[in-house]
Formats: sequence, structure tokens, C-alpha cells
Amino acid sequence: MINLETVKALRALRLPGLANELESQLEQPQRYRDLKFEDRLAMLVDAEQINRRINTVKKRMDKSNLTDKQACIEMIEYYEDRHLDKGLITELATCQYIRDHHHVVIRGATGTGKTYIANALGTAACQKLFKVRYVCLSDMLNEYAVAKATNTQNSVKAFYAKQDLLIIDEWLLRPLPEEETFDLHELINACDQKGAIIFCTQYDPDDWYFRIDCDRDDDEDSAVTEAILDRIINNRYNVILESSVSMRKRHGFIAGSEGGRND
Repeated sequence: MINLETVKALRALRLPGLANELESQLEQPQRYRDLKFEDRLAMLVDAEQINRRINTVKKRMDKSNLTDKQACIEMIEYYEDRHLDKGLITELATCQYIRDHHHVVIRGATGTGKTYIANALGTAACQKLFKVRYVCLSDMLNEYAVAKATNTQNSVKAFYAKQDLLIIDEWLLRPLPEEETFDLHELINACDQKGAIIFCTQYDPDDWYFRIDCDRDDDEDSAVTEAILDRIINNRYNVILESSVSMRKRHGFIAGSEGGRND
């Protein structure tokens, strides 16, 4: 009776892992009879730690906004024509680049699987308890523009800045005018202070200079563009996808069907 009350008390204290393990021990006394008290206590503590980790990973995934929460490193496909560096992907899966505040540029044509790889790296980061956020560049800039109109842009910057890993998809899919360039500078400057950023793009970094602050003349320099690129170009890993066959085609994607790989 006392033990059952203890189980209830543990649940009331929001220690479900510990409560479940104690309940298991009570239901199978013969299994644990020969264990020392310290060993049984260690098992209770381990169960609670495991339960908390599982819940934290779930929360990280729920808040990540990843477009494919089933994506994982183990399912990335290394077809010969993709020229995908498996060693580099394996290294990135450790998430050391996040701890070191390095960025990742995933470049490839439409359909080569950039977004899937970014989602897989995002999942790996969530599993290591990092805070992850996926966003398309256009949505990020629109959100910031609306925030400026209501004088809440600092809250938006703070939100993105607290992420350990920010995944920006459709990076420079369209050229950015001057106003959006200054907005982008503020956002990148905020995000660069803490963790890492993954950029999914169709364009080589050498082409980025004239896709940012695009209204200027070809012979005109852009200090704000240089400031943005300086934070990225010299502090990045390159993941290059060269496949001429769309991953959607490889997987037999049919419009309107469920599943299929994202770009």
C-alpha cells in the first residue's frame, strides 16, 4: 500500500519515468530481489532520465517546423551521380558544427534532395537536444517586415537568435532588394551569434553577391552584402548535390500522392 502511494506521489511530482520503473519493480519482485538498494535506485533514476530525454526530443521536433520529420541521416541515399560526400554527412550528423558555430551550405538543382538532407540534419540536431527551426527565406523576411510595421522586430530577432540550428530553405531563390537586404543583415547578424545555420540553395556562393541588394549597378559595391556574406562564406561546410535525376523521379513521385522526397 505504501509503495503504491509512493508511485502516485511520483506521478504527482511529474516523475513518470521513475514512477513507471518503480511500478515495474513492484510488479516483478522476484526479478529485482537480489539487487542492492543502490542498484535499484540507479535503475529508477536512469528510467527518469531516459523518459525526460525522450520528451525533450519530442518537444524539439514539434517546435522545429521541419517539413519532413521522418527524414533521417540513415536514409540519405548515396547514388554515384549525386557525388554526395558520405564522410562529410557523417561528420555533420555529430552536430559538432553547431557547437563550433560553423554553417552549412547545401547546394543543388531543384529536386536533388537538398531539403531532405537539411531535414535529416535537423532531426539529428533535435535528437542531440539542440533547438532547431526550419524556415523558407521568403517567409522569414515577410515575418520580419510585418514585425517592423508593429515595432516587434526585436522579438522576431530574439526568437531566431535563440535557435541552436536555423535551417533557411530557398536561400536567394529570388534576388533581394535593398530593404530586404538590410532586414536579412539584421537577422543573420542575430542568428550568427549563437549556433549554426544551414542554407539550402540552387546558387553557388560565388553568385550570391549580386543576388543580394540586387537593385544596385553591376559596378557598385554593397557594404551590407559584404557584411552578410562575410559571416557565411568563410565559415561554412559545402554539401554539393550534382545529380541530373530528380529524387522525386527516383522515388516515383506522382502529383497528389502522399510521401515522396522534398527538394
